[in-house]
Amino acid sequence: MSCPRRMAPGRLRLERPTMSSKFLRIAFAAALGALVTGCTSNSANTMSAGAPVNSSAALVAPAAFAPPPGQSGAAQQLSKPYFIDFRARNALSYGHSFVVFGKLDQNGRIPTDSKGVLIPGVTEVAGLHPASTSNVPYTIGHFLPVPSETGPSDGDTEIAYMTAHYRIDLTEEEYRDVVGYIRSLQDSSPVWHAVLYNCSSFIGDIAEHMGLKAPNHMLFPENYINTLKEMNS
Repeated sequence: MSCPRRMAPGRLRLERPTMSSKFLRIAFAAALGALVTGCTSNSANTMSAGAPVNSSAALVAPAAFAPPPGQSGAAQQLSKPYFIDFRARNALSYGHSFVVFGKLDQNGRIPTDSKGVLIPGVTEVAGLHPASTSNVPYTIGHFLPVPSETGPSDGDTEIAYMTAHYRIDLTEEEYRDVVGYIRSLQDSSPVWHAVLYNCSSFIGDIAEHMGLKAPNHMLFPENYINTLKEMNS
């Protein structure tokens, strides 16, 4: 539903659910707006502040695309040296969902430094969020579409704030196709709306382009990513 804002380390951040069909449900915005109001509940479909991942070890094993019979994990890494990782993290409101993509290191891991921060140059972040760190556009975005940004937001690069992820390893050809689609999606996503088209809607479009099944975009980010993984494992 919502998206990120920077916080001092040690605090939680949360974001919000999304929408897959861009602006096709405007007629229902008022009714769905009421749903947004109840997003702070602790039901199974909402996101609460769970224990964040604090170790890069959690990123070692790919979530899907296991090696074919008779093929070793090392051979799989050589044949699929790239990755896309669908992620959720804490934020100030409901949480935030986004993707990280790039090239795996020599050990088949997502490149991070000793503090668990993504290494720039070999990794990249894409996600939809209001084009401001102010609360004002975020609040307005629950009623009217607001200008968006589609790159990283504060906290996206830090493992300490991550609450869920679903990694898929890719061949070079698959990677080029996915990155090309992400670029076009970034160019065609000028606005953000908490209900009509949010962060989960954005990454859901990426998942569907890859042939994956995408969950309801109104799930809170952590539940969205976990459901995405369950639906495609």
